[in-house]
Amino acid sequence: MPERSPLLSVRDVSLSFGGTMVLNSVGFTVAAGEICAIIGPNGAGKTSMLNCISAFYRPQGGQILFGGRDLTKTPTHHIAGLGIARTFQNIALYTGLSTLDNLMAARHIHIKESSIAGALYWGPAQREEIKHRRVVEEIIDFLEIAHIRKAVVGALPYGLRKRVELGRALALEPKLLLLDEPMAGMNVEEKEDMARFILDAHQRRGVTIILIEHDMGLVMDISDHVVVLDFGSKIADGAPDAVKADPAVIRAYLGQA
Repeated sequence: MPERSPLLSVRDVSLSFGGTMVLNSVGFTVAAGEICAIIGPNGAGKTSMLNCISAFYRPQGGQILFGGRDLTKTPTHHIAGLGIARTFQNIALYTGLSTLDNLMAARHIHIKESSIAGALYWGPAQREEIKHRRVVEEIIDFLEIAHIRKAVVGALPYGLRKRVELGRALALEPKLLLLDEPMAGMNVEEKEDMARFILDAHQRRGVTIILIEHDMGLVMDISDHVVVLDFGSKIADGAPDAVKADPAVIRAYLGQA
């Protein structure tokens, strides 16, 4: 099988806050079409790495290349337009709006018509909204959330809110999807559902995924590639089976059997 070309290249990224080194010359690549898991103990720098990729943090050193563009020099508000979407450890939704409205809000980067045309809701603006609603309804069906499409998000159970957040990220039509602990706090059934949706998004929609997750059984099952961080440094990078057997990873994170 030919090697897939890198979609994302992280090169010697360093990040510190005051005198605390959060990321220390971290580098890895993510191939187009793969699921890459970033694992490590709490405080290892995993979320900080996603924050650098999404241009929320600006590293003091290194480059992050996405399709040849350096994200460390890209304004944060341009990231979604490049094809990068993410979810968060702490759910970040419009809690007073419905599921449908939350997903429609994510379509703003694809809207071509002016706000005046949208307000008049006539001609091209009307056709454009119909097109966006069709995309959103397809995602609602895909994630099996039709029964909550008009429900206010703030009143939904935790597991369903996590699913709505995934739907909002997919509504951006990303090339790269960053998932920060998408199954944290879920019960077994909810985890299985979320894992299925993530795999379906990857396989059926061709989305490249970077995933932070503490459930090692799940990571080893669904990932093509695993990067391990510890105290801000990369200690392993490779196929799941190789990483699982790496003595440095066992000492730092997995523990002795």
